[in-house]
Amino acid sequence: MADDMDPKAGGTKKGTNMKAENFLPEDYTPAEDEPFMNDRQLEYFRRKLLSWKADILEDSRDTIEGMKDQTRNIPDIADRASEETDRALELRTRDRERKLVAKIDSALRRIDNGEYGYCEVTGEPISLKRLDARPIATMSLEAQERHERRERVHRDD
Repeated sequence: MADDMDPKAGGTKKGTNMKAENFLPEDYTPAEDEPFMNDRQLEYFRRKLLSWKADILEDSRDTIEGMKDQTRNIPDIADRASEETDRALELRTRDRERKLVAKIDSALRRIDNGEYGYCEVTGEPISLKRLDARPIATMSLEAQERHERRERVHRDD
């Protein structure tokens, strides 16, 4: 009977075609004592990424609508400058979020490809705590720290 169990599928029988979204409880949190990147964990991170992306896109829509409403002629130079500064800051924030959406999409592709949760440098699993805090992480904490140290050294040159 143990041969019929697929640990990667969170303990479901091979070929039972039970989708993770059908059995993922609302209060589920990935745990270290279960198989790494099983179907439940993958579905948990997929939902987390999709929710994050939806929030960002909603904020972008709100920004666009707000900017359309704010298009007006302000006679006072100081007020106009202040509004332009606010707009520039908002646009920079949206640009950062646009790049974040691209990283979220990349993480979703890694889930689909079976590469999610593994360090792109070492191939080792990325800790669940790190992925929960930063679901777009592509490197383990150790690899990320090495990368940042090397980056700092090269910046100083």
